[in-house]
Amino acid sequence: MSIAGAPIARIVVGVDGSEASVEALRQAQRMATPLGAKVQAVACWEYPQMYSGYVMMGVEGFEEGARKVLDDAVAQAFGAEIPANVSSTLVRSHPREALIDASRDADMIVVGRRGHGGFGGLLLGSVSSAVVAHAHCPVLVVHTPETESDGSRGS
Repeated sequence: MSIAGAPIARIVVGVDGSEASVEALRQAQRMATPLGAKVQAVACWEYPQMYSGYVMMGVEGFEEGARKVLDDAVAQAFGAEIPANVSSTLVRSHPREALIDASRDADMIVVGRRGHGGFGGLLLGSVSSAVVAHAHCPVLVVHTPETESDGSRGS
């Protein structure tokens, strides 16, 4: 598989800790393995806008919290044995901008979508919608996996 004749070498995955982003990691790895491609899991963090104006007591640990979300999502996707082609990156930025920027050097972006569908989803301006609209490479949007416990088919 290749894009415009060039082999796929790097797949970037947006990770926010949701079930959809964990599934996005799994799907990216399924594509990457036969291609010999690398998977880069990217999580983002930033200070709330109010933070720069004044410091509230107990408002700290944003970077550490995002690192834990990223590490936990990778572990949930792959278990204790993280594949050698998977790396993790923590970026201080809004996810929309970080993933669009990462798409400049990626062969594909994979993002999860948590299911805010229908008309409400159009109004939310989600990260996945923004990445689809503005990425510089192909984008795969992975939905939250259905489970047998909710009466749906299993994954």
